[in-house]
Amino acid sequence: MATREGTWRYRNRFGESFGRTYFRRFPPGVVSSLGLGTYLGDATDAVDARYHDALVAAFESGVNLVDTAVNYRCQRAERVVGRALADADVDRDEVVVTTKGGFVPFDGTPPEDPSAYVRREFLQTGLLAAGELARGSHALSPAYLDAMLDRSLSNLDLDRVDCYYVHNPETQLHARSRAAVYDLLEAAFERLERRRADGDVGAYGVATWSAFRVPPDHDQYLSLAEVVARAAAAADAVGADESGLAAIQLPFNVAMADAFTRAAHGPDHGQSALEYAHEQGLHVFTSASLGQGDLARSLPRAVDAELAGDTPAQRALNFARSAPGVTASLVGTSTQQHVAENVAAGTFDPLGARAFDAVFE
Repeated sequence: MATREGTWRYRNRFGESFGRTYFRRFPPGVVSSLGLGTYLGDATDAVDARYHDALVAAFESGVNLVDTAVNYRCQRAERVVGRALADADVDRDEVVVTTKGGFVPFDGTPPEDPSAYVRREFLQTGLLAAGELARGSHALSPAYLDAMLDRSLSNLDLDRVDCYYVHNPETQLHARSRAAVYDLLEAAFERLERRRADGDVGAYGVATWSAFRVPPDHDQYLSLAEVVARAAAAADAVGADESGLAAIQLPFNVAMADAFTRAAHGPDHGQSALEYAHEQGLHVFTSASLGQGDLARSLPRAVDAELAGDTPAQRALNFARSAPGVTASLVGTSTQQHVAENVAAGTFDPLGARAFDAVFE
C-alpha cells in the first residue's frame, strides 16, 4: 500500500524535476498531480504491451498515481497495472493505486453475446439478482462490490488498493429513484468501511461522469452533500471514528468545466462541485483531462494563451490541474512517447487561483 514514508521518498527522488505544487497532499502522503488513466484501447495483447511499457516509463519518471477499474478493457487494464508495478523500478509503497467497481466486467475479450455472459457469470451464480442490475450492466449491491473488490485485488496482484471508487452511481438512476440510489450508496459505503477496517482499501470515493456536473433538476444529478451525509452514516454504522470517503472523480477540461462553473451543490445549491468538495475536505481527481484526445490537438485561443506548456496537450493538462481544489488530473497514456510529453507538463507551474478565474471572465 502507499505510505507516507514511501510517497515522500518518491517525491524527494523526483520533486526537483518538476514545477511548484506538482506533488500534492493525498492521504497518507503525497501524490503527483498528473496521474495515469487506463480506460481507452482494445482488449488485445498488443495494447497490453504498450500500456505496460508506458506505465513503467511513467512510474520511473515522476508519476506515482494510476487509476483503473475492474471493467476497463475486459479486466486487462488492472492486470497490466499489476504487472507494470511489479516490473517498474519503484516500491509499492511509493505509488497510489486507485480502481473502481460498479460496471459488470467481461473477462479478457468482449463476449459474442454480452447478455448471455451476464446471465451465466453473474445471475445464475447468484452473484447478482436481476433486480439489482441497471441497464443490464451496472450494480452496487454490497455483496457484488465485495466480489469486485476481491477480483480487482487479484487482477492487480495487490493486498490493498489506496482508493476504491464506486463507479458511476448515476447509472442506477435509469432503474430507480434518486432516494433509492442514495440508499444503495450508503449500503455500499458501509461495506467499504468494513473493508477499510480490514485493511483492503485505504480510502474510498465516488467516480462519476455526469452526476456532479449537471444541474439539480437533471435526471442524472446526485447531490454531493447527500453523498457526504450517507458516508458519515455508514461510518457511524460500523463504529468508525471518521468517514473513509476521501475523493471524487469527475470530467474536467477546457470544454467541460461545469464542475467549476455550475452551482449545484451545498446550501441552496449555491456551490460548484469543486468548491463544495474542497469545503468538505474531499480530494478531486479529474478525468477526460484531454477530452479523450481532442484537446491534445488544439485549445481555444484565449485559453491557450494563458497556459504554460510546449504543446497543446501539456497546456490542456495544466489547465485541468490548475483548477482550485483539484488534487490530480488523469490522462490516458498508452505509449512511451505520450508519457514523456505528458510528464513534461509537470515541469511548468500551474495557473494561480486568480489567473485561473480570469480565464472565465
